[in-house]
Amino acid sequence: MPRDTLTRDQIVRTAVELLDAEGLEGLNMRALGKRLDSAATAMYWHVKNKDNLVLLATDQVWSELNLPDPDVDWRTAVTAMAVDLYEMFTRHPWLVQAFAAHVVYGDGKARHDDHTLAVYEAAGFNGTQADLAASAVFTYVLGNAAGAAATASLTRKLTRDDTTADEQFQEAMARAKEIAMDYPHLRARLETPAAADYAAAPDNSFEFGLQALLDGLEQRIAA
Repeated sequence: MPRDTLTRDQIVRTAVELLDAEGLEGLNMRALGKRLDSAATAMYWHVKNKDNLVLLATDQVWSELNLPDPDVDWRTAVTAMAVDLYEMFTRHPWLVQAFAAHVVYGDGKARHDDHTLAVYEAAGFNGTQADLAASAVFTYVLGNAAGAAATASLTRKLTRDDTTADEQFQEAMARAKEIAMDYPHLRARLETPAAADYAAAPDNSFEFGLQALLDGLEQRIAA
């Protein structure tokens, strides 16, 4: 694709596709140019560098988030936004990596953050309290999404490598389970059918933790 027919929007959308497929470590101008049928140097006419491209891609996907009606009950709104945020992180697991390596900002994120503060302020949190409440929920969501991001990264590695990597993973999990059997609470958990895998968690663990967190925030409002 000739340089003069490329647009920044095309580059950013393609970068998101590449990031979804290859992760943050797979993003480079050569791979991006190949997907766009363009020279790698043509990218620099539209984006400054890789870091700038990551920020643009991050803000692009942040715009996918829905903003609930401000008149909705605050717990309903916060739950919907947290679930939506978690689903975005799991759709684009490289975002977790981006938070560890970049200062993430942009119009899409600002739009979401502004609405988040409005929801907490409407609930009764004022000033710093609204910031703390929003930060607590965001950190909870990001922490839960880290597991999904790690799984996606490992899956890419196993896809690229031969069966040796898969065998090593299975051996490591078997060894972790073997060690855990020496500890009574872990042993009791692993002996239940629902938790046969050492790294497994109940299906509703995200929802349970989120509602427990909101219970605590609601008590603070009441106090």
